[in-house]
Amino acid sequence: MTDEPLVLGIETSCDETGVGIVRGTTLLADAVASSVDEHARFGGVVPEVASRAHLEAMVPTIERALKDAGISARDLDGIAVTAGPGLAGALLVGVSAAKAYAYALGKPLYGVNHLASHICVDQLEHGPLPEPTMALLVSGGHSSLLLSSDITSDVRPMGATIDDAAGEAFDKIARVLNLGFPGGPVIDRYAREGDPNAIAFPRGLTGSRDPAYDFSFSGLKTAVARWIEAKRAAGEEVPVRDVAASFQEAVVDVLTRKAVRACKDEGVDHLMIGGGVAANSRLRALAQERCEAAGIRLRVPRPKLCTDNGAMVAALGAEMVARNRTPSDWDLSADSSLPVTDPHVPGHDHVHEVSKDNLYS
Repeated sequence: MTDEPLVLGIETSCDETGVGIVRGTTLLADAVASSVDEHARFGGVVPEVASRAHLEAMVPTIERALKDAGISARDLDGIAVTAGPGLAGALLVGVSAAKAYAYALGKPLYGVNHLASHICVDQLEHGPLPEPTMALLVSGGHSSLLLSSDITSDVRPMGATIDDAAGEAFDKIARVLNLGFPGGPVIDRYAREGDPNAIAFPRGLTGSRDPAYDFSFSGLKTAVARWIEAKRAAGEEVPVRDVAASFQEAVVDVLTRKAVRACKDEGVDHLMIGGGVAANSRLRALAQERCEAAGIRLRVPRPKLCTDNGAMVAALGAEMVARNRTPSDWDLSADSSLPVTDPHVPGHDHVHEVSKDNLYS
């Protein structure tokens, strides 16, 4: 037996229905139902399709997670859910489910931030986060540099993308190359057989007068697309593997360069990388190389924990319980633009004075 908090987390910010269960910093279950195949024919995530898929998958995925963890819902110490940012309709499905389970079980409810959850998930892989921690989060919707001194209450933005996120750029270039959706994994695969120095694609916002920690991938995306179009217009074959490798190198070069610079400038000796693009093999390799050269310890969760999942939400929820953070109100709602400076959405102390009777059966 242990007094570490046992928490179930629900993640529905995009196209993954994720349900995770953790005890303290130990992962007990990580169940995911993906609707990516339903979006593939559209070349991107369709919000309404994602919401409907979450509705269908929610209860079966929760039941699978409880079974995998070998526990009863009554054993839980709390329910955590992504309250934002993300797709509004998709978030509402998860928040509604979490509120229903929490109320029926008489358990505290924690609405948490998607980005802060991506940072906290590393505790399941490498133990408690150092304080402070510099985090580079890269996904289809976000490319951010964040500094956290307390993952439950203090997350400070250092920089972010001013246009396309890195993952979004991967998807768009994969579409131009006719490689399908999602673009991240397939670009990574083709790039391994290509020359990253074959084509000199631009590095956005790396000039001496540019913002030190902000990112821009729109110009890169346009440059790559025009290069491909020019080749096709000339009747020449497009070297897909070289294009993939050169494009990928341009992205990860900027990401790692700015992340290491932020660590040096802030005197932080740890860098954590999270988000779906953190599964990219070249990003991991270049980050390791540059961190070692700078005397910075790199922490990157295994690929399955980098993509959206319920385990990361449960991890942050468990930290909320452990640090006695105030649970969320029952009128918790989804916030598609929830700022990262709000790691969780608190309520009032009286909110969870609910009946001790267990409504769940």
